[in-house]
This record gives sequence, structure tokens and C-alpha cells, in this order.
Amino acid sequence: MRVELMHRAVKVLFAVPDEAQAEILALIDAVTAQTPAIEAPDLAVAFGEWCWLVYTVHGDMTEVLDVGYAR
Repeated sequence: MRVELMHRAVKVLFAVPDEAQAEILALIDAVTAQTPAIEAPDLAVAFGEWCWLVYTVHGDMTEVLDVGYAR
């Protein structure tokens, strides 16, 4: 499965502390491992202990629209 991060998500990913980056990347890995390769235009959200991400699935691509970190 392909992953595409939108500009906003990339900006946040590089602005958060290293441990938050690791948690966000783990969330992306978990989402892509569990998401079937189907058309799912609706938004979905995944939550970690301190981080979250908003994504959607288009065929074999997971599009990460936004990520966040609770300080």
C-alpha cells in the first residue's frame, strides 16, 4: 500500500518531538497494515497515546491529511 502525506501533515510531522514522530509513523504503519485496499473516500481517524492522524483510503493508497500531537 502506498502512503501519501499532505503538506500540512508533513509540516506537523517535522515540527513535533522525536517521540511524537515515532508514534505518528507507528500509527501510519498500523493503519496501512489494517486497511483493506478498497475505495473509502470517507475520513477516518487513528489515535495513539499522544498523537492522532486523519486519513482516507483510495484503492491502494492511504492519504494522510493531517496529524496532531497533544502536548
